[in-house]
Amino acid sequence: MLKKLFKKSKEAEEIYAPINGEVVPLEEVPDPVFSQKMMGEGVAINSSEGEVVSPVAGKIVQIPDSKHAIGLETENGTEILIHIGLETVALNGEGFTPKVRAGDKVTVGQPLMSFDLEYIRENASSVITPMIITNSGDLNKDITQTEEKAAKAGETVLLTISGK
Repeated sequence: MLKKLFKKSKEAEEIYAPINGEVVPLEEVPDPVFSQKMMGEGVAINSSEGEVVSPVAGKIVQIPDSKHAIGLETENGTEILIHIGLETVALNGEGFTPKVRAGDKVTVGQPLMSFDLEYIRENASSVITPMIITNSGDLNKDITQTEEKAAKAGETVLLTISGK
């Protein structure tokens, strides 16, 4: 039993890009909640297309009524928040079309949500989409960010979580 426990903690978990676009370090996101990592470690993408896919295999935990974000949990218990754009909660769901519901199981690359990129550009403060590991402080693991500058949804590994 102990071997199984230790083995699991040594396996790396890869988190893929949820969206196409330019990779932006979290520290450069123009919102202190994200840039100061108040919600956790992560990375952001300056969206170039209006589709979000699953960055992991797991399940959908939450999609708020405002549809501006998606909460997921991986099979290993990693909690991920994809926040589409900045100041998008004020759009009250306008421009967002969810493809999944809370409780759905998902695979890497599976479409989760489409959104009107131009509408968000015109009505929100930014199309930058942070992806946060909301329980990063509890994981006691190393989180490594990619050196890649361009993200291809469902293909580019953006974050790797590995045992310490």
